[in-house]
Amino acid sequence: MRVKVCGITQEEQLLQLPGAGVSFAGFIFYPKSPRYVLRHMTTNQIKKENTINKVGVFVNASVDEVLQMVDECRLHMVQLHGDETPKYCEKIADYISVVKAFRFSETDNIGYRIQEYMSYCDMFMFDTEGVGYGGTGKKFNLEKLHGVTVGKPYFLSGMIEPGDAAALNEFAQRPEAKALFAVDISTKFELMPGIKDMKLVKKFTEQLK
Repeated sequence: MRVKVCGITQEEQLLQLPGAGVSFAGFIFYPKSPRYVLRHMTTNQIKKENTINKVGVFVNASVDEVLQMVDECRLHMVQLHGDETPKYCEKIADYISVVKAFRFSETDNIGYRIQEYMSYCDMFMFDTEGVGYGGTGKKFNLEKLHGVTVGKPYFLSGMIEPGDAAALNEFAQRPEAKALFAVDISTKFELMPGIKDMKLVKKFTEQLK
């Protein structure tokens, strides 16, 4: 199972990710986030790292801003975590792979929410609804995906913890996990915002099948 570590802010930890079994590094380009990457790293530091897939996370940024960071950092993928419309996603998708993130409440219909984005995004990310943008602090209820045919590869987020490996391995055997592309981890694997506990990350990836 592939793993994305989101909220990377330290060059040293970025270099350690491949050895820890991580496939994707997420960089947050949202100035209001405590994990805003440009507060800690330069675009050149991000650009020169080429041993891992680099994902830029944006929230309601302009198309020009996103594409500028794609170019300056040599990003491989863009994750849109705000209120971006399907047409906005289409503009970005003309240049780079787009992951549209959705924040679901317990009553949301996943199939209905993602339908209008199907033609404009390459992948989805499923998270839980909360105040503001980015991580919500709430665990995603896997049962919400029961019987849902997503139709696109998706990332699974929503307060994944070090002790969740067994439950994720079990979920991966279910029909609705057929399109599961990767799991996204962040806050529960931190010593402080933006500083990851790399021992926890490595142990987690080793437990996943």
